[in-house]
Amino acid sequence: MERVNAILNHPQYGVYLQKNMEAEKDRIFCRHNLQHFLDVARVGYIIALEKKFNVSKEIIYTAALLHDIGRWRQYADGTDHAAMSAMLSKDILKDCNFSEDEIQLVLTAIEKHRKGKNLVSELDFVLYEGDKKSRPCVACKTIEGCNRFKKDEKPEIQY
Repeated sequence: MERVNAILNHPQYGVYLQKNMEAEKDRIFCRHNLQHFLDVARVGYIIALEKKFNVSKEIIYTAALLHDIGRWRQYADGTDHAAMSAMLSKDILKDCNFSEDEIQLVLTAIEKHRKGKNLVSELDFVLYEGDKKSRPCVACKTIEGCNRFKKDEKPEIQY
């Protein structure tokens, strides 16, 4: 997990986390912060273990820590945050000594995490499912306004 910690300590990573925090300071719904990223990583890792996937803990945590770092841009100008997060992640991954194959795997999963279409790799699936199932919606006070659920649909805890 040395490279995961290198991501957390990367100067640009801190900048992007701060930009997300500033963009979401008045947001009433779930935020895209380090707590969310770690929740996605942990739930994703559980999913990978349950399904006996061949994807490492380090790669799952890497994708989870980076998957929403471009969210602030979506608020600013409507840019798709998944595509922006992948773009912003590339240099961080290079700086943290990930191989070209690992970088491509992580970037593809980040690009696909939003819509869950064309999930090819195990990491694609783990990141998508971890992102959707990690939120504590069951205790949410603003669920009526959230677009994740249909009217009168009740969230359930799975992880």
